[in-house]
Amino acid sequence: MSKILVHTTHGKEDIERVSLAFVVANSALSSGQDSTMLLTIDGVWLATKGGADGLQADGFAPIAETMGNFIKNGGHLWICGACMKPRNITAEQLIEGAQVVGAATVVEAMVNGANTLSF
Repeated sequence: MSKILVHTTHGKEDIERVSLAFVVANSALSSGQDSTMLLTIDGVWLATKGGADGLQADGFAPIAETMGNFIKNGGHLWICGACMKPRNITAEQLIEGAQVVGAATVVEAMVNGANTLSF
């Protein structure tokens, strides 16, 4: 089993990129890979309660649905703790299944062989 780390810095300002990132992350899960989605910068808003509601790019499933399925199917949803601070987002505001991580956790995943892709 390979480890896949998909990263997006985007949120509602570029929902197509977010959609593509979740398509890749969910595809990795479907093929039996250990899949992690890393949300940084404006992407952290997506993991707040209600933050993905109503967001859907043309031709894609709604982000709330895609993200929910990702978590339900065993995907790891990592949220950048440093990115939460300037946006005044607290851990209590995050959806169930979201995990706050720091840079050391991300670096450790990469050093341990995670294949990465950024959107």
